[in-house]
Amino acid sequence: MPLWTKYALTSALIVLISELAKRSDRLGGLIAAMPIMTLLTLCLLYMDHNPSQKIALHAYYTFWYVVPTLPFFLIFPYCLPRLGFWTSLGLSSLITALIFYLFMLLMRQFNIFL
Repeated sequence: MPLWTKYALTSALIVLISELAKRSDRLGGLIAAMPIMTLLTLCLLYMDHNPSQKIALHAYYTFWYVVPTLPFFLIFPYCLPRLGFWTSLGLSSLITALIFYLFMLLMRQFNIFL
């Protein structure tokens, strides 16, 4: 599949989600929470003839990377009315990076290397 097609498909999904979110917060959140980008990535990896092992590892690591990023979705809405958009986004991202780092250290104790 040509690279431009991948860009167009990915961009279309992002625009679709943002347009749905304008009309309905709940529907936009539901669609955004679904693993649409991961499903698209898995399909593109498959269509590019990547080995099954590589595709499976992508799904495996995606699972582990989602877990420490979930607090972002609680921190950001809490900070937004108090700190404004950009400060909330930056602070939420920094806290999420710290949580991810601590999660990575914790997972090493279980022989899971992220």
